Amino acid sequence: MCLTQDREGLSHAEQAARLCAAGARWIQLRMKGAPPARWVEEARACVGACRLHGAILVVNDSVEVALESGADGVHLGSLDGDWSGARRRLGAGRIVGGTVNGTGDARRAVDSGCLDYAGVGPLRFTSTKEGLSPVLGFEGVFRLIGELGAIPAWVIGGVAAGDLPRLRRGGAAGIAVTSALHRGGMIEENLRELMSSWEAFPAEAPL
Repeated sequence: MCLTQDREGLSHAEQAARLCAAGARWIQLRMKGAPPARWVEEARACVGACRLHGAILVVNDSVEVALESGADGVHLGSLDGDWSGARRRLGAGRIVGGTVNGTGDARRAVDSGCLDYAGVGPLRFTSTKEGLSPVLGFEGVFRLIGELGAIPAWVIGGVAAGDLPRLRRGGAAGIAVTSALHRGGMIEENLRELMSSWEAFPAEAPL
């Protein structure tokens, strides 16, 4: 899952278009503190870019923007809204994902019965997230993956390409990435490195 960033000279829709053209099939629009009208406008443009490539677009933090823009769903942090309420508003046909930072979040995710996936982390420190929750490390991430049961876990927070084999073998369904993706402005090259690292080690490979 590729997260967009607030970047000079490159809109979120342009980021989404470039990522999709390079092979990304799941984009998360992340616009912190944007005015609602601009957020919706950019979300609609991202939806259009994703549709051209058959990619999924989820909106970070806002059910309203997801609904108004026609996005495929929403990702809500553990403090960003009620997951069950989001499911009621979005219906069964759209995606609802939630952030899981600890055992309490994992239990709430399972009990809610409404999440399509959970973003589990942070794996390590990252400067892209304000108010970062305690770093989990690999063992903490794997423990939460086990506590989530059948809910697919996407690992978040400072994930690098070299981490992907271990994460996949440890039960991760995927990763959500921003820093490693946008490093040096080379998003296509970085995406290809991440995809190659993931695909090189099947999930069933021995630890």
